[in-house]
Amino acid sequence: MDANKKKIAVILNGKSGTALDEEGQARLARAFAGAGCEAEIVRASSGHALRVLIERAAASRPGVVVVGGGDGTLSTAAGVLAGSGVALGVLPLGTLNHFAKDLGIPDEIEAAVQAVTAGERIEVDVAEVNGRVFINNSSLGLYPSIVRRREILRQELPFARGKGPALVWATVLALRLAPLLEAELTFEGRTHRLRTPFVFIGNNRYTVEGFTAGTREGLEDAELSVYTTTRQDRWGLVALALRALFGRLDGARDFRSASVRALQIHSRRSRLLVATDGEVQAMETPLTYRIRPRALAVMVPAAGERREAA
Repeated sequence: MDANKKKIAVILNGKSGTALDEEGQARLARAFAGAGCEAEIVRASSGHALRVLIERAAASRPGVVVVGGGDGTLSTAAGVLAGSGVALGVLPLGTLNHFAKDLGIPDEIEAAVQAVTAGERIEVDVAEVNGRVFINNSSLGLYPSIVRRREILRQELPFARGKGPALVWATVLALRLAPLLEAELTFEGRTHRLRTPFVFIGNNRYTVEGFTAGTREGLEDAELSVYTTTRQDRWGLVALALRALFGRLDGARDFRSASVRALQIHSRRSRLLVATDGEVQAMETPLTYRIRPRALAVMVPAAGERREAA
């Protein structure tokens, strides 16, 4: 060990979509060594272990804690680090890596390490529902139903063991049943009664049209984006998705959107299934959403490199 090298905590989710094997971890260690750092790499075997390891690493108040995994993993890290002043270093090792992409953090290991060690520290917003932090989005209705069905299908049906086939079948079943959510949304002093297949709440504003749908231009505008629809039939939902794909969502009279700082959702049901960054759990109602402006410090590529990547 080189005593002159800066030590840096690196915590990996061993079950992430592209979890590093031993050779991958060695490559990661070399990348940090090349940047003048000694990476202390540990692997978490469960969600609970992941949170404990991040808490331990942050307890000594280092400048940065590096976490490798997908959006769910990084959401857990944000829940620990938001408001602490300790920066999150991102290694995008998940399947989709929405958070990293929206921040301009590259997928390649060496480039991501460069962003951690020689990049720029910025502060971004996080959102939360009933105290649970999320970095991308939260949803009610259709999507949590799809995720729950997907996991059941993966357990019960041999032909749906993989995430892809299970997701397709779960989506077909969810659309066929078209579960409707009856709720009251209260924001900016007004209450809106809805009977809708879904409510989507984003951390900052999402692009909802064209081939950039599902991305955000920034995470520093201190707002929640709220999207829902009055369409209730499955073919209407398919048509709405096609409108979004071809950039015609603005003309959809049955599509609703709003930007707010806080939101409360009431339901006759005492508990609702809520998805936050791809993880689903039952939460007690009412659901209280709020934005936490610039609560999370994160390491990103230098501004010039982010512009070139864009």
